[in-house]
Amino acid sequence: MNYVVIDRGDKLSKELVTRFHELAAARGLIRNDESPEMVISIGGDGTLLKAFHTYVDRIDDLAFIGVHTGHLGFFADWKADELEELVRMMAESEPRIVRYPLAQIELDTDAGKVTHTALNEFTLKGLDNMLVAQINVNDEMFEMFRGDGIVVSTPSGSTAYNKSLGGAIIHPSIESLQLAEIASINNRVYRTLGSSIVLPQHHHCDIIPRKDQRLQLTVDQLTIKRDDIHSIRCSVATRKVSFARYRPFPFWNRVREAFLGYDVK
Repeated sequence: MNYVVIDRGDKLSKELVTRFHELAAARGLIRNDESPEMVISIGGDGTLLKAFHTYVDRIDDLAFIGVHTGHLGFFADWKADELEELVRMMAESEPRIVRYPLAQIELDTDAGKVTHTALNEFTLKGLDNMLVAQINVNDEMFEMFRGDGIVVSTPSGSTAYNKSLGGAIIHPSIESLQLAEIASINNRVYRTLGSSIVLPQHHHCDIIPRKDQRLQLTVDQLTIKRDDIHSIRCSVATRKVSFARYRPFPFWNRVREAFLGYDVK
């Protein structure tokens, strides 16, 4: 099996990377940074997002495994002291592959169309003033937005920024997108629903910003600043991200442990 390791960059993570390579070599696993079958993320959820975007062009051909070095991460199944068990199972067992939906973000700009893929979320904000935009759902006008910004999240990302905005937590088996408002202002001109909405796989939404706005877009950890965006189409991507599970760790168990603190034995 070919693998690559992406780490957070701190001392503990680097030590774990060295240890992982030693254990992997002893088990006959092959390090291959160019064409891995497994991408091992050692750090936190931010590290796995970095790993995802490093290999986003090859996600159809590989799977991710997360090792967390701090508090429990939503994408991490393994703890720092479990490397030996992880490597053993990688060498001896076939994993169960689970696939999570992604968000496709297509920008219509002066220079043409630009497409991005998000594992967690896409955020749009105004750089100089509030964001002013028309929101269309399935090519029909839905609402006029004025406020701090808009977050479009995948089910995986529904536990992140979306949750802090009062959005719902969506199980990753449900192929969907969720739109949540950041501090919307409502009056007779700008009227919004005031709550998040969930769009199924076959729906899409368009965000049409007011002309001449300088905008800040964040795709997971990638920040983009532009002033030439005509519209932004958000939809469920046709591709999915794969995670290799060598032992069960149900999504709702992750939610319970992360937010409620109950560690049921």
